[in-house]
Amino acid sequence: MPEAIPTVVIVGRPNVGKSTLFNRITGQRRAIVGDEPGITRDRIHGTAEHDGRRFDLVDTGGIVINDQEYIPGQILRQAETALARASHIILLVDGRAEITAPDRDLAQMLRRLGKPVSLAVNKVDPSSRQGLAPEFYELGIADVFPLSAEHGTGVDALLDHVTGAFAAEAPDAESPSQESIKVAIIGRPNVGKSTLLNALTGQERAIVSPVAGTTRDAVDEKIVHEGVEYVFVDTAGIRRKGKTKLMAEKLSVVMARRNIRMAHVVLLVLDATEGVVGSDATIAGYAHEGGRALIICVNKWDEMKGRRKQDFEQDVRDTFKFLDYAPVVFLSAKTGEGVPALFHLIREVYEAASRRISTGELNRFLEDLHFDERKIFYITQHSIRPPSFAIFTDRGGPLHFSHERRLVNQLRRRFDFRGTPIVLKTRSKGPAK
Repeated sequence: MPEAIPTVVIVGRPNVGKSTLFNRITGQRRAIVGDEPGITRDRIHGTAEHDGRRFDLVDTGGIVINDQEYIPGQILRQAETALARASHIILLVDGRAEITAPDRDLAQMLRRLGKPVSLAVNKVDPSSRQGLAPEFYELGIADVFPLSAEHGTGVDALLDHVTGAFAAEAPDAESPSQESIKVAIIGRPNVGKSTLLNALTGQERAIVSPVAGTTRDAVDEKIVHEGVEYVFVDTAGIRRKGKTKLMAEKLSVVMARRNIRMAHVVLLVLDATEGVVGSDATIAGYAHEGGRALIICVNKWDEMKGRRKQDFEQDVRDTFKFLDYAPVVFLSAKTGEGVPALFHLIREVYEAASRRISTGELNRFLEDLHFDERKIFYITQHSIRPPSFAIFTDRGGPLHFSHERRLVNQLRRRFDFRGTPIVLKTRSKGPAK
């Protein structure tokens, strides 16, 4: 495994701008930003670099000490997990508001950790440092940095201080020989996506609760299994459009679909106790349309006493006729049953989606096929993920549906394209003279 890089954790009470600062430092829109307090709930990871010093950055949910409600309590647990691994902590406060009791409680908790802490005062002009209210210094943190996360001013000065003790990377550092396999976990709210992420990573990485819609951001985690690095992304539960009224939930759908497009492999999680429903097919369609390799995971199977897997799988096949290439697995994210076997299957469908077949092999394969509809001169593969092929025939226009289906099935069988869609493009080419 590569040597661990330093971790910087951003903490603060709700709605002070933590996600905006996270996005500013990482240079991408990784965390959801909005005016509703409490949008971020899980901890969100990203990788950042400042002056050649690379580090992991963690955005935590808004923390309120001593809040007895379930979700705030779980947010605190997630933050404490991140803080235990922190090399440096950034406490973010709202410079346009008075210091609150939660700010003071949080500062006191951080000081007891004995780790380096910087106080970032957001939403102020860094040139007005002398104008900072004395109460910010009363929090007992010596290193205070005014900034605007939205506009980026003052952020470099903060990072100069935060990363000052971090080692710079060697300019000739070798990159990993094999890319990470990016896996998006998708499904309706409350089908067990976060529980599955926790089971795959072996830790309580995402907040799990019976409240539908607990996950809002896409929560990710890197792990190495048998020498292969996997990046698992737990996306927010995708609801029907008519049911996404809150701004945060609407943004969650957008972010979830974006993470599907960026993934190599998608795990579609179904709830065995509820059966297959129409919105499951809609969500599966997002992955299929994006050309992602796909595994259908039937979760909570431990609760299905007396139901045969063959019968349930037939229900799945009848509903998802367009996903006939996707393997179906039965598991329990809660007990861990069936979860370890997912790693091998994920790698298998990833390799299938990434497979390239030479033109020579393809045309030897084509010699064994006969089409009455038209003459096919040759076939070539032009891209992967999904495997995409150009077919040159004696006339333009797509193949008849039945012939295209037959050709796709034969390609899948001959070259083991399990778990991935296959794309065919027909091109006209007159006979050689």
